[in-house]
Amino acid sequence: MRNDCPPRRAGGYALHERGIGFGSLPEQIDTTTSGGKLIFHVFGALAEFERDIIRDRTQAGLAAARARGRRGGHPRAATLSDAKKVAMAQRLYEDKGNSIADICRTPRVSRSTLYRYITPKR
Repeated sequence: MRNDCPPRRAGGYALHERGIGFGSLPEQIDTTTSGGKLIFHVFGALAEFERDIIRDRTQAGLAAARARGRRGGHPRAATLSDAKKVAMAQRLYEDKGNSIADICRTPRVSRSTLYRYITPKR
């Protein structure tokens, strides 16, 4: 059996309640016998234990990364948060010799970010 035992185990319980036994030919498990039930439960417990260990390791890794100053998630988008950058972008925008692509390349922001910060006068 693979690590997805709980769905199988839940399915096994539903089958058992209806008087149906579960048999796995490759693993030679038959839940109609007491030994088969034991193996079925042991596999389920091991799968649950493995999932818990993975979750604990993941949480520990995230906590260690946070302690080192690392943050998860998507990187923050570039903004024109500095007033000088906004003024420079506004001047470049008002100077009709610059294309929007050139203006965006200077402060390294996207077109939509540029339009959010400047006031169009063209």
